[in-house]
Amino acid sequence: MATDEKLRLGVNIDHVATVRNARGGAYPDPLRAAKIAQAAGADGITAHLREDRRHISDADIEGLMEVLTVPLNFEMAATDEMQKIALRHKPHAVCIVPEKREERTTEGGLEVAREENRLAHFIAPLREAGSRVSIFIAADKRQIEAANRIGAEVIELHTGAYCDAFAEGNWKAAQQELKSLEEMSTYAHGLGLEVHAGHGLTYDTVSPVAAFPEVRELNIGHFLIGEAIFLGLEPAIKKMRGLMDTARQGVAA
Repeated sequence: MATDEKLRLGVNIDHVATVRNARGGAYPDPLRAAKIAQAAGADGITAHLREDRRHISDADIEGLMEVLTVPLNFEMAATDEMQKIALRHKPHAVCIVPEKREERTTEGGLEVAREENRLAHFIAPLREAGSRVSIFIAADKRQIEAANRIGAEVIELHTGAYCDAFAEGNWKAAQQELKSLEEMSTYAHGLGLEVHAGHGLTYDTVSPVAAFPEVRELNIGHFLIGEAIFLGLEPAIKKMRGLMDTARQGVAA
C-alpha cells in the first residue's frame, strides 16, 4: 500500500534529564534539547513524567508547554496524579504507558484487555479536554481490539522485542517480531486507529518499521540522546530523519 503522508518523528528528551539529574543542577537542559530537536526536524517532543520523577520533572513539563512550537506527547501512567497533571496542561497528546518503579525503562506494552473498564473511564476526561489519547501496547490483536473499544484514537506499538532480537543477532526472532508489527499495524489501521511505534529503535533497526505504510509516527529517544554525545543532537536527529524519509520513499514509489 503506497502512502504520500510524511512519517512523523517524535523525539523523546527524557534522558537529557537523566544526565542532568545524575549530577544535579540545571545542565543539560531538556528544554534546550527540545528546541534543538524542533530545529532539526522533529515533528513532536515526547516526555515521560514518571511517578518517581527519575528524569523529567514537573517544571520540565511546565517549560515544554510554554516553549514548544511542535506538539507535546505527554507519556504517563494511568494514575489519578498523572491524570490531574495532564488535565491541567492539556497537551496535544497523552500516551498511557505501563510503569513499574523497579524497571529501568518501559519493559512492555500496557495490559488493556484486563483493565478495559478502568482505562475507558480514565481516558474519557483526557479526550474531553482535547488531548489525543494513545495507548502503548504490544503488537497483539487482543490488546489492539481492547484499545479500540475503550476509545483510544491512537496506539503505539512496542518495538522493543524486535530491537532486542536484532541487537542479539537473533535474525529469525527479529524477522518474526517485524512480521507481527507489520500485521498488527495493518489490523489496527483497519479498525480506524492511528498507528505509531517506538522503543529501542536505532539507525540499524528503524528502516523496516518506517516502511510500514500504516505507521504514522515513530517515537525515538534514548538512542538519539546517546548518539548526540558523539555527533551532536541536531546531526543525530537529522540522520534518523533521513533514514525514515528514505524508507518511506520506498513505500510511496
